[in-house]
Amino acid sequence: MNQRFSGIGMTSQRTRARMLERLRAQGITDEVVLSAMNDIPRHIFVDEALASRAYEDISLPIGYGQTISQPYIVARMIELARGGQTISQALEIGTGCGYQAAVLARVAKSVHSVERIAPLIAKARKNLREIRINNVKVKYADGTMGLAEFAPYNAIIMAAAATHIPDELLAQLAMGGRLVMPIGAETQKLTVVERTAEGFHKVEMGEVKFVPLLGGVS
Repeated sequence: MNQRFSGIGMTSQRTRARMLERLRAQGITDEVVLSAMNDIPRHIFVDEALASRAYEDISLPIGYGQTISQPYIVARMIELARGGQTISQALEIGTGCGYQAAVLARVAKSVHSVERIAPLIAKARKNLREIRINNVKVKYADGTMGLAEFAPYNAIIMAAAATHIPDELLAQLAMGGRLVMPIGAETQKLTVVERTAEGFHKVEMGEVKFVPLLGGVS
């Protein structure tokens, strides 16, 4: 692994190991997710000026009014989406810089990721290419509609807060699949929706803070 991937000082593998210890202390127990978090060098997904803070448990700006979510939230959402099961096909809404898609790519066989901001698409593709992630397909589109052409999905993760659960996403969820997304305006709740034979089962997991979900493309 070259130095940019492994990092030095505050972006080193040792720093990443400390992040994993913190995630365990925060309640992340899925070893598949923890291994994926360890594999992906978060510092390459942020601006060089912020690289020394990449493994702190904070969100960081990535431009265009968007952020890279804090490591705990990324790990928690993927852990909830997995539910201890193998994910054959996942959908991510809100690619951003590509970090969560990269972690998701380590736990899912195939990942489709949708982003509405064109310059972020280019940034995400470059980052994913640099670390040789080849099972993620990034699409420039309106994420509020999901991505019906590749449905159904075992896991859908939305990295922006909506005021309600879009019917389009529920329709694209496979039987036994899970949708994980923040819901709310002023107060947002991380919400898990599982599709069962009886219908959709919804559970609220706790308060979170995400950028709002916007429709259209820009």
